[in-house]
Amino acid sequence: MRLLPLVVSLALMLLPRVTAAQSCSAPVATDDKWPVATPESTGLSSATLCHLVQWLDGSKQNNVHAVVVVRHGALLFEHYFSGSDEQWGQAVGEVAFGPKTKHDLRSATKSVVALVFGIAIDRGLIKSVDEPVLSFFPEYADLRTPEKDKITLRHLLTMSAGLEWHEVGVPALDPANSEIRMDNASDPYRFVLEQKVVAPPGRIWNYSSGLAEVLKKATGESLDEWTRKSLFEPLGITDVAWFKYAHGSPIAAGGLRLRPRDLAKIGQLVLQRGAWNGAQLVSASWVDTAISRQINDPAAPSYGYLFWLDRSPVQGQQVNWAVGSGWGGQRLYIAPELDLVLLVNAGLYKRDDLMAVVPLTILNQYVLKAMEPRP
Repeated sequence: MRLLPLVVSLALMLLPRVTAAQSCSAPVATDDKWPVATPESTGLSSATLCHLVQWLDGSKQNNVHAVVVVRHGALLFEHYFSGSDEQWGQAVGEVAFGPKTKHDLRSATKSVVALVFGIAIDRGLIKSVDEPVLSFFPEYADLRTPEKDKITLRHLLTMSAGLEWHEVGVPALDPANSEIRMDNASDPYRFVLEQKVVAPPGRIWNYSSGLAEVLKKATGESLDEWTRKSLFEPLGITDVAWFKYAHGSPIAAGGLRLRPRDLAKIGQLVLQRGAWNGAQLVSASWVDTAISRQINDPAAPSYGYLFWLDRSPVQGQQVNWAVGSGWGGQRLYIAPELDLVLLVNAGLYKRDDLMAVVPLTILNQYVLKAMEPRP
């Protein structure tokens, strides 16, 4: 009789280890046609990735919802958690996340928009990034000035338009936040362009949410329809949602919602320099430019075309990466030198102290550590 409690106790002790091991095994192949592989087959340690799962399971305040790792074109790790979430600022309570659960991208949406901008330029629908922005908006002729005529698409893509804009350092829901004022304006595009010029275009970097109505003007399609045809359909991405302004246009600054695996596909497309299944969806030159430093402001962060740039230590060397970054801890890390993509979704919308730290810890202390030789 005394053996029964002992057997039960041993079983309970072993159960978490079995669960952790299973969670670190190769992802399950599905109809999305992602090839799958074990971590070891791509040079990563399952044990280190298991420690990541254990850390996140034991630190619910980090509120991570999904982690997906891709290397050499294969899914080698994915794990989903339960946690509180929001959809475009509206609380939706506790959600049990999984491969088919869409998630807000928030400002990582901008990086997707950068790619479809490139496709429009590749197809000749936009001549170049040096086209003046106001040339696309003859209806705003009253806003034209010699200073504003110098603002080009390049300046929008690099957040250096020189317009007065208050977004960084202003709480996201504060009425003084320029993005909130833009979202609430009856004409968001006019609101952006009527801001006064406070610096020569291209001189100073200032985080600002973008202007994608140019794409509608150039392509004749709404942003969501153009993105669907030019990017999502060729990638096999079909389950998409996009929050819109009151007048019906998709919010290019951060309104996109995708499943984690689908956003990882976009990261893989960038790794492959715009190629997918034998087709060149976006030119290699555009991708290369988008993920290389484009802003000359020495005080600015390293920034491309709506992609942030940084580096991490790996085995004693610094490795460069680009990232699509969104409020709340949304991150799409792309490390070409390692042939690696890491996707993190989280619900840290009100945790300024964690939303940058947690995804970076996942990257540096777990995924990149998993690449180190085992003793």
